[in-house]
Amino acid sequence: MHARHSAATAVEIAGVTKSFRTVTAVELLSLTIPRGSVYGFIGPNGSGKTTTMRMIANILYSDSGSIRVFGEERSGVRAADIGYLPEERGVYRKMSVKALLRFHAELHGGRRMRTKVGAWLERLGLERWADSKVESLSKGMSQKVQFIAAVVHEPKLVILDEPFSGLDPVSADSIRSAILDMRNAGCTVILSTHDMGVAEKFCDSIFMIFRGRKVLDGTLGNIQSEYGSDTIRVELEDGGDGSTAAGLPGIAQVKNLGRVLELRMNRGCDPQKVLHALASRTRLRAFSVVQPSLHDIFVRIADPQLKAPQAGDGFHA
Repeated sequence: MHARHSAATAVEIAGVTKSFRTVTAVELLSLTIPRGSVYGFIGPNGSGKTTTMRMIANILYSDSGSIRVFGEERSGVRAADIGYLPEERGVYRKMSVKALLRFHAELHGGRRMRTKVGAWLERLGLERWADSKVESLSKGMSQKVQFIAAVVHEPKLVILDEPFSGLDPVSADSIRSAILDMRNAGCTVILSTHDMGVAEKFCDSIFMIFRGRKVLDGTLGNIQSEYGSDTIRVELEDGGDGSTAAGLPGIAQVKNLGRVLELRMNRGCDPQKVLHALASRTRLRAFSVVQPSLHDIFVRIADPQLKAPQAGDGFHA
């Protein structure tokens, strides 16, 4: 039974806790990450995302609990099986791009990697800079070099901490395309992001950690279904603002998104009554009842507590 489960699982985390002095960065975390998926980590700064990723990557050790990668305890996992792109970027800046990437490939056990290095440089538009020193590259190009360094040895598990941060749209699209190709080839990708749009559209499953504890875990559809269709999106013909919807019966919150108003309903609210009440105040261009977005769910969980200072605020995890 366990062997069959492990065959479909890349990472199994069971009851893991990690503290730094008086700060508990991760508390009693259990998580199962399926093989061949793009698994998104989300959460506010200091929530425990990076600490969890570093424990999976064998950089940090948990205080308690267990972490298995491809069915093995971490000490049994080959370095060649994992690729890691840290949030804090850093490379040997005096080396040439090509030499740096060959070094990283050989460091992880890769051999005869010249062809693969060349193919990655061409794919990400860096072939012209192959012989340039890393220090001469722009921030975005340097970041793409680091991405290649994390994946060129063809690991089975890739861990990417904010891989799209600071990239222009074209570069971000090229990285996204590469990640999807790796997933389609059987690689498991764990990535953290602050961009809820990326998490919604790009990740097969999403995990949210908040103050060291798991608060969401599953597909976007499953997560949204837990909250139900409790959101009304309405576009007013005259543009309007949030005051147009103030005091509507059954509405708990009104959010002005510019051209669109987003209304969160109380449990038991009849959207038809809201529609009639709004129509009596102004002309409507569009009216729909929808599930909350991942951004809205994130804010619902994090915003009330983040506004209240707590011990450990400011700790980067």
